[in-house]
Amino acid sequence: MSNIKTAISIEKPVFEQMDILAKTLNVSRSRLFTMAAREFIQRHNNIALLKQINDAYEAASDPEHLVTMMHSNHYKMVKDQW
Repeated sequence: MSNIKTAISIEKPVFEQMDILAKTLNVSRSRLFTMAAREFIQRHNNIALLKQINDAYEAASDPEHLVTMMHSNHYKMVKDQW
């Protein structure tokens, strides 16, 4: 995987805490920022997925309709993988 150099501005206290944590975990600051960004992205993806699931349940007044809708969507997702 290729790396991209970038310059960011962060608050000094946050930088200092990240620097201490990087030393504690014995990783570079770059690696720590990458780990933190991945975790942040994953958390927001999980929140979005949970919202979609909740919306689907709210939209389906009939459980049978929900199952039919899920089967249809699942087929669309996997049809080209077989």
